[in-house]
Parts: sequence; C-alpha cells; structure tokens
Amino acid sequence: MSQAHVMSRHPIFNYENGLLLLLGISWGFAFFDRNSASVLIPYMAKDLGLNNTQSALINSVLSVMWALGAYVIARWSDARGSRKPFLVAFLVIFSACSILSGLAPSFPILLLARGIMGAVEGPFLPVCLAIMAIESSPGRRGVNAGIMQNFFAALLGQSLAPSLLPVIAQAHGWRDAFFVAGLPGLLCAMGVWLWVREPARDAPAPLRATAATDSAPHGGTMGVLEMLAVRNVLVCCLISVFMVGWFVMGWTFLPKFLTEVRGMPGPAMGSLLSVLGFASALSGFGAPWLSDRIGRKPVMIGFCVLAAVTALGAMYFQGSTLVLGALLFVGWLASGTFPLFMGVIPAESMPRQYAATAMGLVVCFGEVLGGSALVALAGKVADLTQLSTAVLMMAASGAIGAVLCFFLVETAPVKVRAAMARAG
Repeated sequence: MSQAHVMSRHPIFNYENGLLLLLGISWGFAFFDRNSASVLIPYMAKDLGLNNTQSALINSVLSVMWALGAYVIARWSDARGSRKPFLVAFLVIFSACSILSGLAPSFPILLLARGIMGAVEGPFLPVCLAIMAIESSPGRRGVNAGIMQNFFAALLGQSLAPSLLPVIAQAHGWRDAFFVAGLPGLLCAMGVWLWVREPARDAPAPLRATAATDSAPHGGTMGVLEMLAVRNVLVCCLISVFMVGWFVMGWTFLPKFLTEVRGMPGPAMGSLLSVLGFASALSGFGAPWLSDRIGRKPVMIGFCVLAAVTALGAMYFQGSTLVLGALLFVGWLASGTFPLFMGVIPAESMPRQYAATAMGLVVCFGEVLGGSALVALAGKVADLTQLSTAVLMMAASGAIGAVLCFFLVETAPVKVRAAMARAG
C-alpha cells in the first residue's frame, strides 16, 4: 500500500468515510424497502384478506430469494472480480419492485414482487461488505461494517419505516406508502454509479486471524462444503439461522401482535416499534466497536443473550408504554451482532477472494432456514394455536443463537496479535 494511499485515510473527508456514508445510506434504504411490507401488513391483510400464514409468506418468500441471491449472485461477483455494476443493478431493481408492490392487485403478484426484491437485496450486503473490507483501515474494519450494516439500516429501515409508512398508509393507503419506499433507491443508484470506484483486484487482503483460517485454502476454487469445513463459517451459518429467524419473526409478528392482541392503533404501534431502529443503530455501532477492542466472541455472547427480552416484554409486560418501549429497546440490542456474524467474522476467517461468497453463504443459511422456514412455521403454528405462540418462538430462537456463540473461534486482530505474542 502506497504512503499516499495510507495518508488519504486520515482526513475526515476521505474516500473511506465517503464510501461508508454512501453504501450505508444505500443499504439503509434497501432495508427500508424490505421492512415496508412488515409494517404495512396490518393494512394489506385487511384489504387483500390475508391470514397469518399468507402474512408470514410475504416475508418468507422474500427471505428465500434473499438467501439464493446472497449466495449465487455474491459468488458471481467474486468470480468476476467486479462489485460496482452489481450494486447499481441491485438498487434499480429493488426500487422498481417496491413500486410494483404498491401496484399489486392480488396476493400472488405481491408475492412475486417481494420475491424479486429479495433476490437482488440479498447479495447487496455481502458485496458492500466485501468493498468495505478492502477499503477499511485495519482498526476500523469491525466498526465500519457495523455502521454500514446496522446504523443506517436501523435509522432508515427500523425507525423511519415504522414511523412514516403507517402514517402514509393511514392517510393515503398502503399502496402509496410502497411508492414512497421505492424512490430513494433510485437516487442511491445514481450516487453509486457516479462516485464509487471499483476496488482493485490486487488490493491487499485484510489481516486475518490465522487460527480461524488454517483450513481455508488460498488457491484454486472453494465449494460450499469446503467453506463449511471452516469452523467459524459453519458456526456463523448456524447462528444466522436462529438470529435471522428471531429478527424476521419480530418484524412479521410484533406489528400484528401489538395491534390485534394488545389493541394498539397502527400509528401507536409504529411509534413503539421505532425504538427497535434506535436500538439497532446504537448496537450496530457499539457492538462492532467493542469487538474491535475486546474481541468478537465475548461481544457476540453478551449481546445475543439479550435477544429474548423483546419478545418476552411484548408478551408479558403490562405496565406503561414507556417501560415497554425500554424493554423492546434493550432486547433489540442483540441486532448489533449481525455485522459480526454476517460480515466481519466470515471475512476474517477466509481468504479475501472468497469473502463475498462466504458472507453470502451465511446470509443464505439465515434467510432460508431462519427467515423463511422458521418464520413460515411460526405463522402456521400461530394459525393453528394463537398469535402469541409465534412471539414465543421468536424468544426461543434468540436464546438458541446466544448458545451457539460459545462455539466461535476468536478472530479480532487485537486478540490474534496478543495470542501470537504470548505464543511467540
């Protein structure tokens, strides 16, 4: 790395920070589009006559296609050694799908639009994280991933979406709310096309933890089974199943539970759930920042332990709305682990040329088995029993995710260097 390139990282207004801002905002609006269906489900269900199973399928189909796109298209991007054209295409297509969702005359057309959206939003994050892994300073890799993945997604997708879209739906209808959700992505596509530069193919690989990458080959090609033979990749895939399931169950069933079971009006429900976005924003920055300093594994364990609090608070707390919001906030801090198990840990456990593919594989497992299968199962069980059963399944998924974190191998550079110093 040239001296000029190193020095260019120090000013506030440098390419690293500008890239982080643009990709973070773009991913935030991608997540805004994804969550738009979740917060608009109470309105769509009434208009289109959807039951709990169909409501769950809207998110489940998106999750399946998200998973397939995350692995297949991210692998395609790795094979081509190209990132920027993929990002522009993703932004244009998922924005168009949001607009198509608002035009959907029936449940099958709505399902089709959400499926196509998932296929292009799934690989968006791995490709963005692969770019950031190359362009990030070594001491900022974790925090950059957290800011990009969680901070902007939280503010736009988890705070702004539930606050703004129900108000639009209440005043103008849920279709207009989808139209509003789709427009910002087109502006982001223009920004990426004009400003982002394609990372050099021979860019230096990020420092990795050798203890976690001993079984990762550095030449030839690497298949799914070979990637799963790397312990951290396998463990992150399993964590992803239950934590993505926890997350999608929350956004699928909490809006219906709060409005139908607890009797909250739609705007009040949206305002309450907006605290989840602030929790994700805080933990999305805080958890990766902390992991850069004390290690990935203890942060993963500590934050995932909180996951069940959101569901149990919504289920059992009967006091003031203010305290309920605080409980939801504390439990949702667990979402700060997503940049770690989806991005940072797989990237630190694999050779650079497989980074996007490995991250896509983790996303694929989480979306297919967690965001789709577990959520669809929860919807079916809720139809057979009661809606609260799905909320309890959300709490159980978070608890299992916390247990799996104990099996991770530490990859934080500060910890790896310390271990090497002790050993040497």
